[in-house]
Amino acid sequence: MKRIVYLFLLFVVVFASCKKNNSTDTGSGPTASNDDLLKDSVYMYAQEEYLWNDALPAASVFNPRQYTGSTTVSALQAEVDALSQIKINPSTGKPYEYDMQYPGTSKYSYVDQGQAATSIGGTGGDFGFYVFYQTSSDLRIRYVIPNSPAATAGLVRGYKVTAINGTTNLAYSSSSDPVITFVGNALAGNSITLTLQKPDNSTFNVTINKGTYTINPVMKYTTITTASGKKMGYLALKSFTTLTNAQAKIDEAFNSFIANGITEMVVDLRYNGGGAVETSQYIANYLVPSAKNGTLMYTENFNSKLQNDVYPLLAQKYRIDKGDFSIAKNSFNFVKKGSLNLNRVFFIVTGGTASASELLINNLNPVMNVQIIGQTSYGKPVGFFGIPVGSRSEYDLYLAEFESRNSAGKADFYQGMVPGGNFAGVVAADDYTKDFGDPTEGLLSRAVNFIEKGTFAVPTYQTNSLNDTQASDRAKANSILDEKLHEFKGAIHTRDLQAIH
Repeated sequence: MKRIVYLFLLFVVVFASCKKNNSTDTGSGPTASNDDLLKDSVYMYAQEEYLWNDALPAASVFNPRQYTGSTTVSALQAEVDALSQIKINPSTGKPYEYDMQYPGTSKYSYVDQGQAATSIGGTGGDFGFYVFYQTSSDLRIRYVIPNSPAATAGLVRGYKVTAINGTTNLAYSSSSDPVITFVGNALAGNSITLTLQKPDNSTFNVTINKGTYTINPVMKYTTITTASGKKMGYLALKSFTTLTNAQAKIDEAFNSFIANGITEMVVDLRYNGGGAVETSQYIANYLVPSAKNGTLMYTENFNSKLQNDVYPLLAQKYRIDKGDFSIAKNSFNFVKKGSLNLNRVFFIVTGGTASASELLINNLNPVMNVQIIGQTSYGKPVGFFGIPVGSRSEYDLYLAEFESRNSAGKADFYQGMVPGGNFAGVVAADDYTKDFGDPTEGLLSRAVNFIEKGTFAVPTYQTNSLNDTQASDRAKANSILDEKLHEFKGAIHTRDLQAIH
């Protein structure tokens, strides 16, 4: 079962919580186990905070204690999965949290033990690289996080992995092939030895150890001069870490763009799973036209209980002012930053573009010419705040708690942002053969060509020719590997609520 952290608009309202007993019993007798009490808590918080709580049945009907798993986290996740499938989206006839790859599991809501909060804070504790199968026999470095052990070891996007820990047979026949398990377990280890092939076909071996490092969310920025002399800024963002971590790097990039006098902009979000909403807003304020300064950017819309100040569970833990969940207090305006005055922006997206990344695109769409290039994005116009549960607050519960709507009132991308469909742009396959910022790379070259010639059409570049079964199997295989690497997708809202001690 997939359990990638798909925190869409990770509008996780990050609460400054104190560690105390957060279990909330539904009234059972003394024989209730700690896990039973945790399951009760999850259900009761859902009744109060979940965006679609109006569809949830009574506790006696839902019976939260029926859900089991090999661990406490997996049992709680089974309960969250069940809760997430109840409310049906009338426009699709499927649950709002429907995940086409893993039907029956939640697309947004989940339980973890602090991993998301650590990642969004800007601290990495892994190898710092991600892989993907381009075909069943072609495993590639998808990207490398700056400052990470992998970056120090010389890994670069596009390098082919020809051996892992001495094993050269890395081809798989299906997503259930033992090879996928082998690769996943190797990626989950504390040390890994890789044999890598560069574009010039030379190879080298490297051993990488997991380590703690400060995440630099800016993977690449550069100014590209087109054939006709136009200046185009290019910014590749891996994630939206908290603004404290990300601001200096973002400012550095945009100050460079301003100094170089760019008139066009490409923001590469193809692997950006989201993060801190404040950072998404910060970037939007650099990109927005000056004329839109002070106008509405977006609103967060909570369920009717929270909007009407009915939150007895949260009130036991946090000092919440009346109206904190109202639309009035959750409306955010553009505050123009910098001197760029762009008329349009191109976004590069894939299925890995989620949450706060989609929020950035959606917020700018009504106020300037937005074009998206690539593949359908993840689709998560909702967000949440983390709720610590457990006797020692050892678990974080993330339930979809609000829907984010742009200034046009739109949040209609539950099934993803479709290039040339519900968003302007063009569908194109990812090009793994070039590094970020290379103007001949398949997706970036389409933006360059549009700027120069007014068309996205470019010469064919290397892509996969897969039937539906192969494509689905490859997606599952890569999803399993992402899970092993704990790839984050979401949007965390960094508004603090004062904990009651």
